[in-house]
Amino acid sequence: MGATIDRRAFVETVASGMAALIAPGTIHAQDRQSRRKPNILLILADDLGWGDVGYQSQGRFVTPNIDRLAREGAVFTNAYACAANCAPSRACLLSGAYTPRHGVYAVDATDRGPRDQMRMVPIPNTPGLNTSFVTMAEALRGAGYATGHFGKWHLTGGPGTLPSEQGFDVTHDSFGDGPVTEGSEQNLPGPETDPKGVFTLTRKAVQFMAANRERPFFCYLAHHAIHGPLQARTSTRVRMEQHAREAGVSSEYMGCTYDFDDSIGRLLADLKQLGLEENTLVVFTSDNGALRAQEPLRGSKGCYYEGGIREPFIVRWPGVVRPRTVCEAPIALVDLYPTFLAAAGVVPHAGTKLDGVSLVPLLQRRGGLRRTSIYWHFPGYLDRPVSRGRDPVFRTRPVSVIRKGDWKLFLYHEEWQLDGGRDALASNNAVELYDLGHDVGERDNLALRNPAKRDELLGDLLRWMTRVQAPMPTKRNPGYRPATGAAKAPERPRWRT
Repeated sequence: MGATIDRRAFVETVASGMAALIAPGTIHAQDRQSRRKPNILLILADDLGWGDVGYQSQGRFVTPNIDRLAREGAVFTNAYACAANCAPSRACLLSGAYTPRHGVYAVDATDRGPRDQMRMVPIPNTPGLNTSFVTMAEALRGAGYATGHFGKWHLTGGPGTLPSEQGFDVTHDSFGDGPVTEGSEQNLPGPETDPKGVFTLTRKAVQFMAANRERPFFCYLAHHAIHGPLQARTSTRVRMEQHAREAGVSSEYMGCTYDFDDSIGRLLADLKQLGLEENTLVVFTSDNGALRAQEPLRGSKGCYYEGGIREPFIVRWPGVVRPRTVCEAPIALVDLYPTFLAAAGVVPHAGTKLDGVSLVPLLQRRGGLRRTSIYWHFPGYLDRPVSRGRDPVFRTRPVSVIRKGDWKLFLYHEEWQLDGGRDALASNNAVELYDLGHDVGERDNLALRNPAKRDELLGDLLRWMTRVQAPMPTKRNPGYRPATGAAKAPERPRWRT
């Protein structure tokens, strides 16, 4: 393992020479620490796009702490959220299950946008994660882990769906100006010293880790940054003005990202100061794409093109993950549940259906992933179009998606259900096929020019939908009125995206 093995060998050599000078009780304490299950720290950004970090933007974005974390661990270049906006992505993360299993498809509702432009009646949305699911927090707590949640939840949907009811010993949310009600779905302005609450949430997470330093812990730090409204310290906005102009974004956007990165730097420094760095598995990622265009990726938050679901993803695990590793294997947020359990030596609860696979063999370089494909299913409508989108009105219409190797296929249900299905693929535009290995921007639809690959992925996708009982919209919308002339103006942004 290169530098990691050399460092360990050096430490072991020094330790053997000093053993006689160390009290027996100290040796036993160190042995217990070395044998202890790893701590787990999950840092989840909100709406941080694939290209909104320095190491994936040729330095246009100023994120020195995230970039350092990337150098110290493994960067996954093909990492995905399991949904294109907040609530369903978090439901998949915490349950380890794809959207058809829990029914959380969107924020609030699946009929968002002008209803007279919806050709089908969407499948209704489930507002929160059902209590029948054993969350990753519940599984880890059952194995002796202290569990803490700090920040956004976004899965409140009735009795039993708050973080304190879903496996977390400690939960705290704040926008930098005092705590807010547990499970709150607001987006509030904070004080000038911490306008997005990133430093407050970091401080609370550090306090939790310090209080539980003698036992393994799972810390889920789910920031509100950089979800709108964009907020940053005045000094940061001023400092970032030139960088923002060069990147083509506002100083608020760049400033909010920089403050967020600054909070991560403080978090990691405190983790080291507490003596917990070497035994802590750190994962950094985001819940979905950003609201801004993510070129060269197509689209942004809310669509299932790469800009809406491909995420920055870093794993640092001292002694296991070789620094400066780059992994191109496609992975998804559902993989974190089995990964954390495998790292902790925990067997999933009986009856738990995990759609992800453990990344531990990959991290340890003991083999590849036991999976051929990743899937998405969204049977509804999301308002407001995206950059280079398919639609002038919606970010997405009902769609199911598969990525297999470098190939990615979209099945759009309006055309599939209403315009002739498989028999009319030559004309109904129900299927799109892209070779991401040569076309990461999804510009060249190969569905008609490579029917063999199209039919292979389409068959896999339809079989998966049957296996997980993915509900498909089938009813025509009686209120549908085909657009005439110019497309309808999109709705104004609301911060429930």
